[in-house]
Amino acid sequence: MSHPQPTAQGHCPVRPQVPPPNAPTPIFGPDFDRDPQATYTQLRAHGPIAQVEIAPGVYGYLVVSYWAAIEVLRSNPIRFAKDPTHHWQALRTGQLPADSPARMMMQPRDNALWKDGEEHQRLRGAITSALEGVNTYDLTTTVARIADQFLDAFARQGHGDLVAQYAEPLPMATVIDLFEAPPNIGTRIVEHVTRLFAAGPDAAEANVLLEAACLELVRLKRASPGRDIVTNLIKAGLSDTELVQTLLLLFGAAAPPTAKAIARTLQRYLVDPQLAGNVHSGVRPVAAALESVLWDDPPVTNYCPLYARAPVTVYGAFIEPGYPILISFAAANSDPALGLTPADRAGNRGHIAFSAGAHACPAPGLARLIVTTAVERLLDRLSDLTLAVPENAVPNLPGTFLTGPASLPVRFRPDTTAPVGR
Repeated sequence: MSHPQPTAQGHCPVRPQVPPPNAPTPIFGPDFDRDPQATYTQLRAHGPIAQVEIAPGVYGYLVVSYWAAIEVLRSNPIRFAKDPTHHWQALRTGQLPADSPARMMMQPRDNALWKDGEEHQRLRGAITSALEGVNTYDLTTTVARIADQFLDAFARQGHGDLVAQYAEPLPMATVIDLFEAPPNIGTRIVEHVTRLFAAGPDAAEANVLLEAACLELVRLKRASPGRDIVTNLIKAGLSDTELVQTLLLLFGAAAPPTAKAIARTLQRYLVDPQLAGNVHSGVRPVAAALESVLWDDPPVTNYCPLYARAPVTVYGAFIEPGYPILISFAAANSDPALGLTPADRAGNRGHIAFSAGAHACPAPGLARLIVTTAVERLLDRLSDLTLAVPENAVPNLPGTFLTGPASLPVRFRPDTTAPVGR
C-alpha cells in the first residue's frame, strides 16, 4: 500500500480502496488453500506484517510474526481500534462489495468483539458474567452425553466420518444445550452458523436468517426466563440488538472453532503413531495433544481485525490507517523466530490460538474442556480406530479465517453394545 502523508491536522486523506502498487499476496484461493504455510513463509520474508488481499478486491495487512502479533493485540485500544465503522476506509466509503465473504466475517456488529473502551467492557462483562455461571462438572457431563448420542448413531457400523458425524455437530449441540434453545430454533441456528462461517457466496443470506433465529430465541427467553446463558445475558440489561449480536458472537466463537479443534486433534491421533500411542496409554494426555494442535494448526487461522488509529510502525513494519489488520494465528504460532521444537509445544500454552490482549477469548477453559471431553469420549468408545483413506488424502477445509479437516473417514471395531435405532 502506498503511504499517504498526514495532512496538517494529522489525518490521512481519504483515498479509494485500490490495490497497492506492489500487488499484495492473496490469502484465499486454491494456491493458498493448498499450502497456507508456504504463503506465510513467503510473507514473513518481507517482514513481520505484510500487505495482503483478504478476499477479491479487499485489501489489508496480515501479521505473520509472533511478537508483532502480541504487540498489535496488546496495543488495543490505544494504538489499534476494533470498530470498522470509523476505521475501515472501504466500508466507510461504500467500496466493499455487499456479498463479499470478508464483509460477513468483518463487518461491525453490536457486540463486544467490535467495541473498545467502556462499551467493550460493558458487553464483555455481560459475557464473562454469563459464562461464569457454567458449572464445569455439569458441562463435562453434558458434552459426554451429547458425544454418546452422536457416537451411538454410527458406532455399530464400524465406519464413519468423524467430522460430519461427530466433530462438527457436537460443539453446536453443546452450545444449544447451554442456551436451552428449543429444537425448532436450535436446528436453524446450527444450519445458518455453518453456512456463515463457510464464508461462501450465501454468507449474507445465512447472516440474515441467523440473526432472525437468534432474535426469536431472545424473545422466547424474555417471555420465559430459565437458568441458561441467554437468560443471564438478558439480566445484564442488553438490548435485543445487542443480545442477538452477542449470541451470534458466542455461537461463532464457541462452535465452529471448537469443532475444528476436535477434528484436528482426532486427525493428529490417527496419523501420528507416537502421539497415538502416548494418548492411548495415558503417557501424554489429550489435553497436551490439543495444545500441540493449537500451536501447529489453530482452527482460527487469520482473524481479529484491528485498525491503526494513526500511521504506526511495528517491529519495523509500517501500517497506514484505513485498512484492516488481521492477526495470522497460524503464522504467528509457527514463527521460526520462537525456536520451539514440537516437544516444546506439547502442553505449552504460550500460543495465541485464543488471541491476546483486551479481546482475548473470555473462556478458553470451557473450550478446552469441550474439546478434550469430546476426544477422550470417542477414544474410549471406538476401538482399533484407523483412517479409511491414506493420510495425504484427508481433505482440508479451504478458507481464509477457519480451517480443519473437511472430512475424516475412519474404520473401527463395531460396537455391538451401542443402542440400536438411535
